[in-house]
Amino acid sequence: MTSRQKTVFITGASSGFGIAIARRFAAEGFRVIVAARRAARLEVLAAELGPSSLPLELDVRDREAVGHAIRTLPHEFSDIDVLINNAGLALGLEPAHRAELDDWDQMVDTNCKGLTYCTRAILPGMVSRGRGHVINLGSVAGTYPYPGGNTYGATKAFVRQFSLNLRSDLHGTGVRVTCIEPGMCGGTEFSTVRFEGDKRKAEAVYTGMQSLEARDIAESVHWVTSQPPHVNVHTIEIMPTDQSFAPFLVHRQHA
Repeated sequence: MTSRQKTVFITGASSGFGIAIARRFAAEGFRVIVAARRAARLEVLAAELGPSSLPLELDVRDREAVGHAIRTLPHEFSDIDVLINNAGLALGLEPAHRAELDDWDQMVDTNCKGLTYCTRAILPGMVSRGRGHVINLGSVAGTYPYPGGNTYGATKAFVRQFSLNLRSDLHGTGVRVTCIEPGMCGGTEFSTVRFEGDKRKAEAVYTGMQSLEARDIAESVHWVTSQPPHVNVHTIEIMPTDQSFAPFLVHRQHA
């Protein structure tokens, strides 16, 4: 996909992957809609990106707000070519029997429901124009379980399966769908949010290893959109070289 006169809509654009993705597409001349809850951060980002950007205060968990935001976009931003469902979070690392149900609700509402609200609101325009690309940010946690991953991993498994089902629904429309599944990525607020602002715990997650960076994910997102229209990259699973697959857990009874 060429960048001329194209428009990209990015959720969760006030930090981490979202900012890096916005910068990558803006550098290619895209019109960039940056959507998130933190309006002040969006204004700063939009000022950096220039007049071809549009800050949009939006909570993706609010279905009515999502629909209204898409219906009332300024004309020059209304034909969305690329939707990047980046908004998402992990909360807690407690085992399922001790986890907070409020945390589970928030992850489901953001990672699953928010993603579907944005997709449903934007897809009809893409289909009617016979072109477009939906990119969903999943996670390796949707494939590989780990202690404490419970609902977070389940929400990311949903993202992957939803992406594959979208491909079936959109067969013959010209609209492409990709799920990008990162592993450990430092330098973002992901672990800080997971540990409720405890930066010491968050930093310890990445101590002694070279994690992915937000710009690595932004590059992957941009790359899939740059393929010719007849090429659909279904899934990208990307881990740092220092991260690989863990052995199976085995509980052994002591004699």
